[in-house]
Amino acid sequence: MNEKVRVLGEEVLSNNWGLVKKTTIELKRRNGEWQRQVRETYDRGDGAGVLLYNRARRTVILTRQFRFPVFAHGEPGTRGDLGTRGDPGWLIEVVAGKLDGDHPVTTAKKEAEEESGYRVHDVELVLSAYMSPGSVTEKLSLFLAEYDADSKVSAGGGLEDEGEDIEVLELGIDAALEMIASGEIADAKTIMLLQHVRLKGII
Repeated sequence: MNEKVRVLGEEVLSNNWGLVKKTTIELKRRNGEWQRQVRETYDRGDGAGVLLYNRARRTVILTRQFRFPVFAHGEPGTRGDLGTRGDPGWLIEVVAGKLDGDHPVTTAKKEAEEESGYRVHDVELVLSAYMSPGSVTEKLSLFLAEYDADSKVSAGGGLEDEGEDIEVLELGIDAALEMIASGEIADAKTIMLLQHVRLKGII
């Protein structure tokens, strides 16, 4: 039994695209008192993302696809909520996907080929992080992988039966970093990986 958290009960609110639970807990505060709290969690499993980069050309492969929660957030025309040039809901991101029982390395390679059309063989783990720990249980493993012209095996675009209609973008690293400042790139995992390659001097 955890000495600082007591789970008093839980209720499944939804189990469709993801599992949503309402859980009642008691949390031991630093002063020794126990405080009752109610929290909701959203669980779709863990995921993996990978930034494809070309060291010689100083380019990266990113994707653009529709994300309904971004669209639902609204406020078109404001800095940081678009992700793309004037189309609310279309977000620029690194390749990523759910693990679905696979190892994160396996997922990173599979998603790279499905979404971008590039087949990569060596992926390097950069970090693992919770992206929205206040309500979402997902933990993302983030990778880097080098690509070149020979890595291209298909047009990519994702899987139609999963609702994917993905545009593949090849951008210079300087242009990609400028898009963070302008708000055109507003996805957290993408920002983290782009800044990592710059800070480490990789490209």
